Amino acid sequence: MASGIVALLAAAVLWGTVGPAQLLADTDVAPVALGACRMLLGGLALGVFTVRRAGLRTLWRPGARLWMPVSILVTAAFQACFLEAVDRTGAALATAVTFGTVPVVSGLWARGLDGERGGAAWWCGTVCSVAGVGLLLVPGEAARADAAGVFLGVVAGAGFGTYITATKRLARHGADTATAAPVSVVCAGVLVSPWLFAAPDGITEPRAVALVCWLALGTTALGYLLFTRGVARVSAATAGTLSLAEPLVATVLGFVLLGERLSLPAACGAGLLLTGLVVVSLPARGRSRDDAAPHTGPADAAPHTGPADAAPHTGPADAAQHTGPAPSPDPDPNPLSNPAPAPSPSPARRPSPAPAPAPHPARGRAAGPAGPASGGGHAQG
Repeated sequence: MASGIVALLAAAVLWGTVGPAQLLADTDVAPVALGACRMLLGGLALGVFTVRRAGLRTLWRPGARLWMPVSILVTAAFQACFLEAVDRTGAALATAVTFGTVPVVSGLWARGLDGERGGAAWWCGTVCSVAGVGLLLVPGEAARADAAGVFLGVVAGAGFGTYITATKRLARHGADTATAAPVSVVCAGVLVSPWLFAAPDGITEPRAVALVCWLALGTTALGYLLFTRGVARVSAATAGTLSLAEPLVATVLGFVLLGERLSLPAACGAGLLLTGLVVVSLPARGRSRDDAAPHTGPADAAPHTGPADAAPHTGPADAAQHTGPAPSPDPDPNPLSNPAPAPSPSPARRPSPAPAPAPHPARGRAAGPAGPASGGGHAQG
């Protein structure tokens, strides 16, 4: 699981540069047209390294063919809505709103489809992270709160949360996710490519070309490659929460590169986001402790210390076998060799005496145990 967390965090860091890079380039390219270029070029570059002919066949399996269109549609929605939200509200705010929505949507999908429930660490990490996103939304002096931009950010987050679920469902149905990712990205680029013809302004400017290359090769090809490898190793809920690293990166880059100054609530929100990411990365240790529990729990100790084991040695049923009068099966065959018995023999012991060494014809002389003196064998008149 650790390798999956590292891969997802690396992908989130790369994606966190999208908004700041878009604003730093300051081009006249329409956000949706920029997204189309990013998906077409990035998807093709990713496909060169990951697409296989056998992998393409797996995308048409009965379960996978239902989720591939979903993956394509939500990828297109995410790219178009997110870049438009950045243009309207700024990098930090758009990224925070978008990826604050992701863990909620991915967690709901995981619960509805798989019954997957996050543990205590996931809940704690998600609460910290979502609270941090909320603090990032507190308006500051440089905030540009645009209602349409916030709405587009929420739609983008819902799309990405659904994409996480679609990727896991494709993997479950035997689809090659390394092939599914570039196919989804390229097909999504084709869906929004009409914007390239509707709004082609500025697309050939050097700054726009440099921006497209970074977004396509760095954040799309490499980012999706890392994400695809990481999401298969963690739960959908955890993947959604780890994606909250993106608004943290966007906020820091906005502060350093774009001159955005964090207010006190925003700084506290960034700290909570970091805390949530650390907490949600800890379930692997918790499970290793749980794995050790069967060796120390009461279920294992019972066979050695419980009353059920002690009973065969100390219970009354055993004592009766050793001390009760009924099971005395081994009297001495020679009564004269044991002068210790009491002078009044118990009737319970009378029916099983051994024969006397010298039987006498007289019936009045008992063959019972001898008394303490030599004449103890005479009959009692």
